[in-house]
Order: sequence, then structure tokens, then C-alpha cells
Amino acid sequence: MPNESGQHDERAAGGAPDTAGRLRAICDELSERFYERADVVRTLVVTLLAGRHSLVLGPPGTAKSELARELTGRVVGAAYWEILLSKFTAPTRMFGPIDVAALARGEYRQVYDGRATTAHIAFIDEIFKCSTAALNETLGYLNERIYHPESGGEPIRCPLIGAITASNELPDGEDSAAIYDRLLVRIEVGYLADPSNFAALVRSAVSRPTPPRRTTVELTALQRAVTRDVPAVAVPDEIVDAICTLRAALRRKELVASDRRWRQAVGLLQASAYLDGRAAVAGTDLSVLTHVLWSSPAERPTVEREVLQLVNPDAREALDLADAIEELEVQLDAMAGQSREALSEWVITKAHNKLATAGRRLAELRAEAAGAGRSTAVIDRATGRQRAVRARVLTEALGLDASLVQN
Repeated sequence: MPNESGQHDERAAGGAPDTAGRLRAICDELSERFYERADVVRTLVVTLLAGRHSLVLGPPGTAKSELARELTGRVVGAAYWEILLSKFTAPTRMFGPIDVAALARGEYRQVYDGRATTAHIAFIDEIFKCSTAALNETLGYLNERIYHPESGGEPIRCPLIGAITASNELPDGEDSAAIYDRLLVRIEVGYLADPSNFAALVRSAVSRPTPPRRTTVELTALQRAVTRDVPAVAVPDEIVDAICTLRAALRRKELVASDRRWRQAVGLLQASAYLDGRAAVAGTDLSVLTHVLWSSPAERPTVEREVLQLVNPDAREALDLADAIEELEVQLDAMAGQSREALSEWVITKAHNKLATAGRRLAELRAEAAGAGRSTAVIDRATGRQRAVRARVLTEALGLDASLVQN
């Protein structure tokens, strides 16, 4: 229940703070605040619990930075470091500037406080704009959590748990591709699809919302989960078999991930189970692999379908419905310039019934998935597309006032 400050004070049976419960509460709070980002939030938390790094990929203005800051700010006691990279960013700006006062005395020394070198959690924006000069140090920082001082000597071990990175675009050169390969989790974000969520976003710009709940987790509790509790989660043989089946299915489609990526992905499955309060990985945890096993965004739908073939029949059907909805939108685009009569006939004979049927079925699928404790992320995404396309059909094809369209 909330304490006097309004924060949640969930405790396990032994009296120790329920770290997983707090992290679930953080996921819920951020999902309420950031529309259409529930799966993104959960995946970022799972990645952090696994002690790995993530990439949030999407166009400007999709709340990538704000979400990362809000999430990392919930870890009490953690040293946080953030930077916006450019092709001219020097390694010393990232890992520690030269101590000018010491240099005047003839000593060459770096100041590490407040830099990547001392951070527990990092947010690196425009990660693929890393300068050539800083590339090797950045790779060492992400891979081994070490930094080699400018003056030489023993490498410094950094306390980094995990880094959240962001970019508006994919890497375009070998140097940045090396960093891309080290980011285990890759999450695509886009602009809001559901018109009702967009309307809520617009209203939030002029309203005065009540202060949001702000559950936090202690750094020591998070570190204990990452180093002890998550690795202790069991991985049953049937999960190993499912992973082997998935790998074979992706290979048949010429989608090949490295052995290292597959091995590291097991930690994500353990982290997913831990977050849900389970002592062993279950089939539903495999859904996190949809963010791990693709290299280009064009491959993601194929990976997603193959994963869902194993774990989530509701989401498989939702993807089929989403394909049908996308096809209707393509038809609407192709009819641009036609008469209102032709558009109205198309709506009456084809679009309206298909969209209405898809909307009803998606609502049923969501209720079934939620009741069974399965993820609704794919269903919610398909529902957003259904509402967006329906709004386009009613406004563009029938000429209705967009403000009067109900979803």
C-alpha cells in the first residue's frame, strides 16, 4: 500500500523489499504515462535486469529520451550518466576530462566523477554518432565495463549495470555497426497510432494532471537481482527445446543470429521470469526474443511471427488481423483523388465491415490474453492500427469531422 509520501512499499514474505514487485509497479506507472509504450518499458526493465544494453530506435519526438530518463531516475542511489554523442565527441568528455589544476602542477590526471567511468546506469543518445576516436573505448565500456585511462596504466573497472541507447537511424558504417552488434535488445518505436491516445496526448499539454505515482527501487536491491536472483531462475528443458526450434525456423528463412546473441538472450528470459515473480522461465518469456533476433527492421515482422508461433496464439491472430487492416489502408491510399461516391461505396461494401469485425475480434483476443496472463502488446498495437485506419476511413472517405469520430 502507499506510504506517507505516496510511494508503494511492497515487501516480500521475509521482510526484504520485493524488488520484482517494485519494478512491476514502475512498469505500470510508466506505461500509464507514456502511451503505447507498455512493451517498450517492460523490455527495457528486463534488459536492465539481465545486465545488458538496449537500443531504442525511432524518429525524433517519440519520447525516447524522456522515457529513458524517467525509468533510470527510479533507481535510488545509482550514479547516472547521460550524453548526446556526435562525430566530434572526445573520449575524455565521455570517460573523464583532464584535471587542469593538476596539469598545471605537472601531473596528468583525469576527473572521473560524473562520467561514464563511475555510472551504474547510462543513457547514450545518438549512439551511432560515436566518434572514431572514442569507438574503441566505447566498445570496451559496453563489452567489458572497462576504461583505459589516457595516461595508460591499469584499466578502470566501471560499475555499469546496463546502458539504454537511442538513435533516430540505423548505423551506416563499419565502426557504428560494431556498436550495434553489442546492443542485445533492439526496440522500434513510432508515433502514436491510436487516435484516442493522440487526443489524450494533446489534452495533456493544457491540463494539470495529478502528480503521478513514483515507485522506486534501491540500487543495492537492483544489483542483487542482476547478480544473484536473475541468474538463479531455472531454464527448463522444454524452453531449451523451444529455443532450438526457433533457431531452426529462423535459419530456414535465412535469419541467422550469432551463438553469442543466443546465449546472452537466455539471461533475458530469466529476467523476464524474475520480473513476473516466477522461479523458472515459461513459454511466455520467449516473446522478449522478438527484440533480439533481427538485424534490420525489415526482418522484425518475420522474427515476431516465428516467436509467436511458439508462445502466443492470440498475438498470431492479431498479426493476421493487422495485415488485413494494413491492406485496407493501402487500398485507401490507392483511391486518393476518386469521387466521394466511389469512396463511400468502398467503405460500405468493404472497409466498414472488415474494420468493425477486426475491432471486435481484437477486443476479444485482448480479454482472452489478459485473462490468461499473456502479453497483450501485439494485440494493443494492432488495435491502435485498427482505430487509426478507421479514423482515416471515416474522415477522408466519408468526410466526417475527425473530432466527432468515436473509437
